[in-house]
Amino acid sequence: MSKPWARAALLALGLLILPGQAGAAKVVLDPGHGGSDPGAVGVNGLYEKTVNFDITTRVRELLVKQGYEVVLSRETDSYMSLQDRVTFKDSQSADLFVSIHANSYGSPDVRGAMVLYYDDAYPQESYPASEAMKVLTPQSRQLAQEVLDAFVAESGMQNRGLVPSAVYVVRNGTMPSILVETGFLSNAADAALLARDSVRESMARGIASGIAAYLPPGTVFPDLTGHWAREAVLRLKAQGLVEGAAGGRYEPRRVLTRAEWVTLLGRLFDLPQAAAGSGCSAGGAGSSVSGAVYGGGEGCRPEAARGAAAFRDVNAGHWAFAALDKAVKAGVLEGYPDGTLRPDRPVTRAEVASPAAPVRAAEGQAHPFGDVPAGYWAEGSIAGLRNTGWIDGVSADRFAPEKGMTRAEAAALLDRYTAAAGRSAVPADGR
Repeated sequence: MSKPWARAALLALGLLILPGQAGAAKVVLDPGHGGSDPGAVGVNGLYEKTVNFDITTRVRELLVKQGYEVVLSRETDSYMSLQDRVTFKDSQSADLFVSIHANSYGSPDVRGAMVLYYDDAYPQESYPASEAMKVLTPQSRQLAQEVLDAFVAESGMQNRGLVPSAVYVVRNGTMPSILVETGFLSNAADAALLARDSVRESMARGIASGIAAYLPPGTVFPDLTGHWAREAVLRLKAQGLVEGAAGGRYEPRRVLTRAEWVTLLGRLFDLPQAAAGSGCSAGGAGSSVSGAVYGGGEGCRPEAARGAAAFRDVNAGHWAFAALDKAVKAGVLEGYPDGTLRPDRPVTRAEVASPAAPVRAAEGQAHPFGDVPAGYWAEGSIAGLRNTGWIDGVSADRFAPEKGMTRAEAAALLDRYTAAAGRSAVPADGR
C-alpha cells in the first residue's frame, strides 16, 4: 500500500479478521401449542398440538441427516407461552426459526397450506415488531417462499400463499422467522390428510426441503443468507481477509469495540512503539481513535509514554491490556479528556472514518449528510470517504456518525478498499 490513507482504511478494518470455528447451520423448530393448550381441534377430533409435534420431529430428523444443528422449543407435550418461545429462539444463536402449526377457520370449506412471516411493509401499530425483525423482512420473506413452494410440491396441499402477519413468534426475535400452517383441521379433507403418517412425512420433507433451499447445508456464514453485505464478506473471505465468529457465523449486526479493534490491529500489523518519552500521536483533535500514520503525527501526548496504564479505567487484568498498551504507545489509540480509555465502548462510524489522513486533501469537499455539522471533528474524513465512494450513509442524507460500526458496514468498506487498491477479484462462493 503506497498511500498512508489507504493503509489507514485497512487498519481501521483489521478487526474484521477474527478467528472463528466452523459450524453447521442451526435451526430452531417450534411445535405450536402443547400441554394445556391443544390448539385447534379437528372435525375428526385430532388435536393440533399432536400434529404439530409429530411433523416437527420428522423435520428435525430430516435436517439432522443433512448436517444441520436442530433444536426444538419443546421436546415434550408441555405448555410454552409465546414469549417463552421467542426467548428460547433468541437464546440459541440460531440462523432461522420455523414454527409449525395446523389451521382452523369458521367456514369448513376453507382448506390448504400457507406460510406466515413478518413484513415491515405492512406494520400493525397495535402489534409492533422487534427492530431486528423489521430489518429481516427480506430474509423472512425469502425463507417463507422457499418453504411454501417446497411444502406444496411435496405434500400436494392447496397453496394459499404467503401471508404478511404480526403473529407474535414471527414479529419478535432476532433471526429470519416463519410460521407454517400445514392445513385446516376445520376442513374434513385436510383433517383426514393430517391424520395420515404418510402425509405428515411428505409435509416434513417439504418443510425440510424449503429450509435447505433457503440455507443450503455447508453454507459459509449462514447468518448472512439474504444479507445485503453477504457478497462483500464472501469476497473478503476468499482473499483470506475475514473469518467468522463462534459457530461459523459472521455476526453482521454486531458492533465492534475499541478493544477488539486494537487487538486485531496488533495481530495484523507490527505496531511500532513510540519513542520513550515522546508520546507522539497521529490522531487529530477530538478523535478518540486514530492511526493514519504511526508515530509521526501532530502533537505529543504524555500518556503515550506510559501506555494503557495512564488511563484510570484500564488495568493489567483487562483481556486486551497488552494490545491496548501497545496501541496507545504507538499513537493508534487515544483516550478521553476525563482520563479514560473506554476499551469496551463501541467504535463509532465517525471513529472508523477519522484515520483517513488524506482527508486533508478532501477538506472543503461537500457531503450530503445533514447530521454531520460544519466543524464536526470528523467532517473532513467523512466527506473524503463518501466522495471516494468507500462509505455510505445510513440513508441518503444521514451518516449517523455516533452510531456503532457493525461488522457488515466495515466489510462493505473494506471490500470497496480492496477493489480500489486493485487486489485480485475472487468470485464469491456461498457454499
